Amino acid sequence: MVPTSPSPALPLRIDAAPLEAAREAAVRLIAAGGLVALPSETVYGLCADARSDTAVARLYAAKGRPSTNPLIVHVADLAGAEAVAAFTEPARRLAAAFWPGPLTIVLPRRAEGGISDAACAGGPTIAVRVPEPALFRAVAGDVGAVVAPSANRSGRVSATSADAVVEELDGRIDLVVDGGPSPIGVESTVIDMTGAPRLLRPGAIAEDALSAVVGPLAGATVGAASDAGPTGPLRSPGLLASHYAPRARLRLDVAADEVRPDEAWLALGEATSPARPEWTYRLSPSSDLREAARRLYHGLRALDATGAAVIAVSPIPAIGIGAAIRDRLGRAAAPRPAPSELSTEPQKATR
Repeated sequence: MVPTSPSPALPLRIDAAPLEAAREAAVRLIAAGGLVALPSETVYGLCADARSDTAVARLYAAKGRPSTNPLIVHVADLAGAEAVAAFTEPARRLAAAFWPGPLTIVLPRRAEGGISDAACAGGPTIAVRVPEPALFRAVAGDVGAVVAPSANRSGRVSATSADAVVEELDGRIDLVVDGGPSPIGVESTVIDMTGAPRLLRPGAIAEDALSAVVGPLAGATVGAASDAGPTGPLRSPGLLASHYAPRARLRLDVAADEVRPDEAWLALGEATSPARPEWTYRLSPSSDLREAARRLYHGLRALDATGAAVIAVSPIPAIGIGAAIRDRLGRAAAPRPAPSELSTEPQKATR
């Protein structure tokens, strides 16, 4: 029987292959109200039944996630997305171009879709995605719809490996499916299609690729916490000012000769910190931004483990996926809220 409160021991861990065995185990647990970490192309996602208030509440509690921060609903295909969200023709063009894949679309939610109010932080919109991995889509299809934020404690560095999931959520979830390292390494691009198209969170799908499908994007190119009132629901996940943070503080745009003796260094390129060479982590020796994105969260975890109080970070070009890397690092470097500032009370619907 699946426990309905956080497990007292390490979660069960299985391999993603063979697919059918992993699918059966994950679906059985999620359908019974459990929490399952699945590998995706972006980062590992912590899955719960999107239509179960109890399961969604348990997920928020396991992560320590503020209840004003909505969840992305993952479905198997466009038909599943249209069952829970009111699509426009431009939104359908985006889905045709980029699904399955690392794009989340924010749309008005359908009342008849049955998604838990808490999954949408009580707001009138829904963030929906069709993920790329066949296992993830199969599980979402069998359950009907799953919510799947990153499989880590809220505000912390996202998990891009099964080991990182266990490190973060030991004793809080029921199953980790190990699919190896996440191939992209940063969360999905999020676009708001409730009005004029607006980029809320950069990711592997860049702004110019989106514009080629739906035209120029309105307003600021990157969302911010100001997209909601001080106590109201955020428009999308990934908009908290402080997010993706290691225990160490971050100092951004630091060249090798500017690294201080007591700092670790997250480097882009071949250089090594002259201050502490053993505290250097190279995101990509060749300065390949896709490799840098794939290794970003692993690098932050590795440097955090050195015990350094500060991690200095190389300048990252805001080109392509570099914009996503800069967004994550900027939020990781932001001042962190006191626990008392984060409400975990379920949000009521405002529709």
